[in-house]
Amino acid sequence: MFDTSQKKLTRLINGGFSDCLIDGLKGIEKESLRVTPDGWISQAPHPKSLGAALTHPYITTDYSEALLEFITPPFSDTKQTLRFLSDIHRFVYDRLGTELLWATSMPCRVGDDDTIPIANYGTSNVGQMKSVYRRGLRNRYGSIMQTISGIHFNYSFPEKFWNSWSYIQYGSFGRDRLVSDAYFRLIRNFQRYGWLLSYLFGTSPAVCKTFLPKEVDGFDEFDNGTWYQSHATSLRMSDIGYKNKNQAALNVTYNNINEYVRSLTRAIETPSSDYDAIGLLDDEGGYRQLNTNFLQIENEFYSFIRPKQIANSGEKPTLALKRRGVGYVEIRALDVGAFDVVGCNEAQLRFVETFLAFCLFEDSPPVSKFEVEQIEYNQSVVACCGRDPALELTIGYKKRKVRDWVQIICDSLDGFAELLDINEVQKPYCMALEQQKNILRDSERLPSTRLMEDMSSNNESFFDFAMRKSAEHQIYFQDGYAITKDREREFELEVEKSLQNQKDMERSDDVSFPDYLKRYFSQR
Repeated sequence: MFDTSQKKLTRLINGGFSDCLIDGLKGIEKESLRVTPDGWISQAPHPKSLGAALTHPYITTDYSEALLEFITPPFSDTKQTLRFLSDIHRFVYDRLGTELLWATSMPCRVGDDDTIPIANYGTSNVGQMKSVYRRGLRNRYGSIMQTISGIHFNYSFPEKFWNSWSYIQYGSFGRDRLVSDAYFRLIRNFQRYGWLLSYLFGTSPAVCKTFLPKEVDGFDEFDNGTWYQSHATSLRMSDIGYKNKNQAALNVTYNNINEYVRSLTRAIETPSSDYDAIGLLDDEGGYRQLNTNFLQIENEFYSFIRPKQIANSGEKPTLALKRRGVGYVEIRALDVGAFDVVGCNEAQLRFVETFLAFCLFEDSPPVSKFEVEQIEYNQSVVACCGRDPALELTIGYKKRKVRDWVQIICDSLDGFAELLDINEVQKPYCMALEQQKNILRDSERLPSTRLMEDMSSNNESFFDFAMRKSAEHQIYFQDGYAITKDREREFELEVEKSLQNQKDMERSDDVSFPDYLKRYFSQR
């Protein structure tokens, strides 16, 4: 099994490229709800002391004014990435007053849609577009689903890697095509095997009853305030989370960059009768959504991994991909880890990096319509039932118990971990892989199992557990973690600069918002 990756790995080593995987760039985007001391979603606007969410490079908001998003630059050193993320947390905690950052992916106490304030980005055309897009999400799907948080891991292979990849692929393509084809190869295999991350790192087996106020098939009552699924790993990744059945018929394909851009563009440009029924404008002329098509913009397509290219100001993401190829991949399959003060940890990120190398090197044929259904099933069933020892998955035409699949894949990662550790005395990648192999031998150490056991041993509801962890994280950053004066001043300058940049953008607009949208969507 997985002979292709091992043969390519051997060819790479024999070709003298043993150090080609080190120094890949790693960045994190981490979402966290601001909550009141009693655990309700904050109704306060985004704090001005954190800068302008529209223009701050590191501290912004996602769907809601209360849903903070922290963004690190990409670093070649995982420790630097996590240090920067920790620094952001400390800076933010010092400016939140009594509010907490919610420690789990599944939200705190939530009311109806009206209790979840949509993010406000000011009066510029760019800011209005971001806010109207979110208004469209509310009108299409409701606000409650949008309160779910996650960890996004951004990764790009080091520049020196591509010479070695051309060598082992016998490639004669231009560089942009070579790189894009490689990333799409990785993406297809991540779809096939990415359920592994839900199994190993899923930390959302339970939800607050305010999130699911009515009994749902497959859920049991843990206590008066909590629903759970006994074998769940990541309800965030299940049908009650980010997955959207309305998008199943879009047929977005990952077989190559041209097909991907073409199929995603078609979804953005094809009218939907369901969304047309919502209407484009309200009675006062305000926008209910950006358009009435199947997708308003690319980001509305919910995917666990995305090919990315840095877009220029006002440039459509699909055009950025078409013009300059894939620059990196965004992994969106990680829960916010309640047992980690920043939601993730070093060993976890090193494991994910190792797994991504495997996904690139392993044979990755085009995904057929039959395999799309298989992929969807595997992802869903591991999210809701992954810890069931009897659970079986079919990959290709082979059926095995999920734990056997995990063991096979982890055993196939050894050579990649060794290459990533080639200049590391402590061998952190091999240690991270061994840690997951040990957890596989003792499933009681899985984060999803630990969370349920923690709730049981402390006689806590999911809400009480998450409140306790949120308070612990707050204390850690306020009392046990310090940032340098230079870093704090850097962040303070970014606050000032972002506020000024937003004002400048609002003053510089030279067209009406409807004309801006027309110009944006007419890009070819």
